Amino acid sequence: MNDLTKGNPIRVILQFAIPLLIGSFFQLAYNFADSMIVGHTLGKDAFASVGSTASLIFLIIGFAQGVTNGLTIVTAQRYGAGDWKGVKKSFLHGLFFAACVSILLTSLSLTFLDPILHLMQVPVSIFPHSKAFLMAMFGGLTFTVFYNYLSSAIRSLGNSRTPLVALIIASFINIGLDFFFILVMKWGVFGAGFATITAQAFSVFYLLAYIYRKVPHFHLSKSDWTLDRENLVHHAQLGFPMGFQASIIAIGAITLQIMVNQLGTDAIAAQAIALRTDQLAMLPMVNLGLAISTFTAQNYGAKLYDRIREGVRKTLVLNIAWSILFALLLILGNRFFSGLFLPNASQTVLDLALVYYIINGSCYWIVASLFILRSFIQGLGKGLIPTLAGFGELIFRAIVAVLGMQYFGFYGTAAANPAAWIGSILVLIPSSIIFMKKLKAGQSI
Repeated sequence: MNDLTKGNPIRVILQFAIPLLIGSFFQLAYNFADSMIVGHTLGKDAFASVGSTASLIFLIIGFAQGVTNGLTIVTAQRYGAGDWKGVKKSFLHGLFFAACVSILLTSLSLTFLDPILHLMQVPVSIFPHSKAFLMAMFGGLTFTVFYNYLSSAIRSLGNSRTPLVALIIASFINIGLDFFFILVMKWGVFGAGFATITAQAFSVFYLLAYIYRKVPHFHLSKSDWTLDRENLVHHAQLGFPMGFQASIIAIGAITLQIMVNQLGTDAIAAQAIALRTDQLAMLPMVNLGLAISTFTAQNYGAKLYDRIREGVRKTLVLNIAWSILFALLLILGNRFFSGLFLPNASQTVLDLALVYYIINGSCYWIVASLFILRSFIQGLGKGLIPTLAGFGELIFRAIVAVLGMQYFGFYGTAAANPAAWIGSILVLIPSSIIFMKKLKAGQSI
């Protein structure tokens, strides 16, 4: 386990973030493998069907990720404060909520899958593919939820390497199973989803075995297996607002996807390509944000307020620098990035993807700031403000997506994400300034 309350702030943040970043590259390999293998072997319609489901998957899995990340902020704060009994209590209550969330999400997503796909106006030509892919993904949501919770719990103790190892091994399993299920078993896009879930199941068992062998802070004796109202309320107050925040953002993404679905298969394919490159661009941004969240939580528990301020400032500068660099690479090398997923894409698809790169890439610095400030506030244990920022994203994205599609077609929908980032940052900047001033004055928040 690593104590993030000691050492040079930016150094320990990077040491914590680098394994996260490497792990996220391998996790992205899950999605990239699905998309690339589907695009190369099953064609444009199958590729578009996987892309058309991205926002819905974000809604369901994003909620689970938000809840589990929120739950483990409590764990990190108690670890920073040296409250070992509180760490065990936090882990137990997190397991309880993870089980509840997995049951709820699995039942709801499978029950209402058809109506949701119709609501999203998924084209008839790709509807069966989209449904098959989501049946596999949502059928294994229990593994997804527990993978995210166990990874977050281990990271809350300063250990970002073990989730990395689980991801690396699982990624190779996923890629191998993609080829087996799609090319050998002929399961189509269902095989791509089933491969991902199988790989995540391996990650869950690997992390459980690691906790059993190496993490005494999470070893629960018979006397520990009791839930109490105070801990249930405290964990729910942090976990569920972060889950709802992710869902609010995802609803905006679904609104955007509905608009794009009305523009035809070429627009859907271009959007799917662009979303994959967005994921690549945001990997360092997201992981520096995750690092800041844990760093802030541990140091807040230890009452090291000046250390928090220094770490946030330096990480913000680093994240913005990366966003500008990648935006330039993406726009200049647009054909390379598009060709990764759809090598035989038509000129129309390539042109639409380039429009997306230019509009979104020029605003990456905004979302880079968003990830750091939002994670800083979450690390302090404040869930309401990020949720309000999520509403800002939803409102701005939905308005621009609907009006943009009506008046400017794909060009208008491509501007929806930058608008959403602006809607969120308008909430986060003044809140961050207020909290920074309180920390500078040595005040508990």
